[in-house]
Amino acid sequence: MFNTFKYILVGFIFGITMYQSEAVSWFRIFEMFHFQSFHMYGIIGTAVVLGIIIVQGFKRGVLKDFHHHDVTFQDKNKSIPRYLIGGIIFGLGWALGGACPGPMFVLIGAGYPVFILFLFAAMAGTFAYGMIRSKLPH
Repeated sequence: MFNTFKYILVGFIFGITMYQSEAVSWFRIFEMFHFQSFHMYGIIGTAVVLGIIIVQGFKRGVLKDFHHHDVTFQDKNKSIPRYLIGGIIFGLGWALGGACPGPMFVLIGAGYPVFILFLFAAMAGTFAYGMIRSKLPH
């Protein structure tokens, strides 16, 4: 029960941070894609830098998981087409929906029920991928 509470607490903190920083604002996303504001680039850049620091901490053994075990990373196949196609599909969904998956939950919680439709569409896409995953070249 306590483990579940930790994840819910992190989710609430993430949601509040996303909402207060206006990272879920359609207008901020619009400004970013039209190169009119540094706001979103600053948020995304901060996330990338923080991610690099955390991954390096895991790789060097400085950081551990919640159960104090080492975190290991497996090398991935350097396949450009799969990342290119996946990135295009993700980007189209982001552009058409106005939000990527994480902020969809935040927007629903903030009182924008139309994003329930987008959340179901994202889940349907994930389900469809799961159905055909074994047939795709990985």
